[in-house]
Amino acid sequence: MTEQPDMRASDQDRERVAEMLRVAVGEGRITLEELNERVDRAYTAITRGQLEALVADLPQIGLPVPVSPTMPLSVPTTGGLELHTRSGKVVRHGRWSVPPYISAKAGRFGTVKIDFTMADCPHREIVLDVEITSWFGDVVVILPRGWLVREEGVVRRWMGAVFNRPPVPLAHDGVLIRLTGYVQTGDVWVRYRHPEG
Repeated sequence: MTEQPDMRASDQDRERVAEMLRVAVGEGRITLEELNERVDRAYTAITRGQLEALVADLPQIGLPVPVSPTMPLSVPTTGGLELHTRSGKVVRHGRWSVPPYISAKAGRFGTVKIDFTMADCPHREIVLDVEITSWFGDVVVILPRGWLVREEGVVRRWMGAVFNRPPVPLAHDGVLIRLTGYVQTGDVWVRYRHPEG
């Protein structure tokens, strides 16, 4: 039981419970009818106690809180760029200044698209922390040729996947993006721009 059942629930709390319910139906612990009824109640829950009641009869597996050994400790996790969506699409493209830390969160039917091809990046290395906790959530990363994504620091659970096939190694003037965080049931797509001509 939570120590503060009357505390207001966040969108992340609701998504977490909805995912636990989807896993439970996949394991045969609840029926599809129960899933639909409980998920509807989860998305309208006001307090954490109301959410907790929906999964009280299920194993409490929770989400990991990953700590990546590859994430530089000197990179601030505050003051960076936050691209978060529960549903819908969030896009960063064109001319923009890249901070050393970016947080990308995609919820149910949410897409975060980050296009670095015209961005100004004064850093040789940045951290992209992802959090995808719901079905059909996606983070799409588009890179200039010569940039590279390292994905060793991201945790994959259940149906989560990272698609990253760099065509060339990191260039001497390229930028390394360290991917951290976790992908539970959605996808991270890394796309590399083809050379001109």
